[in-house]
Amino acid sequence: MKIALLGLGTVGQGVVEVIHENKESIAKRAGQSIEIKYILDLRSFEGEAISHLMTKDFDVIANDEEIAIVVEAMGGIEPAYTYAKASLLKGKSFITSNKELVAMHGAELLEIARNNKVNFLFEASVGGGIPIIRPLNQSLTADEIYEITGILNGTTNFILTKMQQEGRIFEDVLKEAQALGYAEKNPEADVEGYDACRKIAILSSLAFGEHVSFQDIPTDGITQITQEDMVYADNMGYVIKLLATCQKQDNSIFARVSPMLIAKTHPLAMVNDVFNGILVKGNVIGDVMFYGRGAGKLPTASAMVADIVDAAKHTGTNIISFWNREKVELKDKEQVKVNYFIRLKKDAECIESIIKEIFGQIEEVVSPYNEYAFITNLDTEASFTEKISQLSDLVIINKIRIDK
Repeated sequence: MKIALLGLGTVGQGVVEVIHENKESIAKRAGQSIEIKYILDLRSFEGEAISHLMTKDFDVIANDEEIAIVVEAMGGIEPAYTYAKASLLKGKSFITSNKELVAMHGAELLEIARNNKVNFLFEASVGGGIPIIRPLNQSLTADEIYEITGILNGTTNFILTKMQQEGRIFEDVLKEAQALGYAEKNPEADVEGYDACRKIAILSSLAFGEHVSFQDIPTDGITQITQEDMVYADNMGYVIKLLATCQKQDNSIFARVSPMLIAKTHPLAMVNDVFNGILVKGNVIGDVMFYGRGAGKLPTASAMVADIVDAAKHTGTNIISFWNREKVELKDKEQVKVNYFIRLKKDAECIESIIKEIFGQIEEVVSPYNEYAFITNLDTEASFTEKISQLSDLVIINKIRIDK
């Protein structure tokens, strides 16, 4: 079976490497050999072993009837979306690791694939090498999934782990992450939570069968988390993780990306460094945990090649049939109930009585600094926001949601 690869960056090179390294075992699993016929890239690779495969013209790939599968490793919405749609309409399966593409156009491309009896597969778009899309589509179909919560971004998890374990500040660890290649020169997509937001939108859509738009998901990053927050967390028996979650609540769907204080005994609390962890809760199977490297050249390439094998084995058969194109209205974030950990400057008289008058019953937290710290009772975001507005005369150092 002949395939075409779009993009020869880090992940694209990984796909070539995995196919070459594991050629025989891949052929056994696919039921036929897999051969790369074209590699699309704007750069030239003259003199290299793959130079005879290179092309700069996508139409050559689209119009070649021998090409059964197109594999995209370019990233970004365009031209990936145009190439995906054209490939599927031409009767070619399309494999991608592109979370932006899947989050934005996944439902539409799945429908086009279904109508043309080919496949649009994207295992590597969430969790890199961690198998999560396939289990949701196949292994857990007997369950009613009611929650998926995960650490879906390795860069932020690396930063938070270093801050927690080594007592370092955010800016310092971010520079290390960039030096190690974990974070981009512009790390906004990671540290502001946008990457995790797109991933949880994909998982939500697959788990609940309706299109969850990433643009509707409330998203907070980790840039405001300090080393002092880590000290508080440790003293209270918690760690701070950037969690992406989607849940069924009161016959509606809620999703959010936010730093959270979670108990050290929580399954996700032990997911450290660049690793990802995804906790799936079903009404029959209970809790299921997926863990592994969420990114990187070979883990991502491994997941993409697994999709290639799946597409090769299911020629003429569509294997993902759900994910409604109609957008679901998410539960109003203001009606979601939360607990908060709050730090205030201790620069007002009778601060304790002020806080208790506004928040009612609270849990005071011993502070190692000249601060007043406490945990609120469970309340809606709307009520919490209204109470916070009454603290105009007090200086709020930080506030973090807490999983009680």
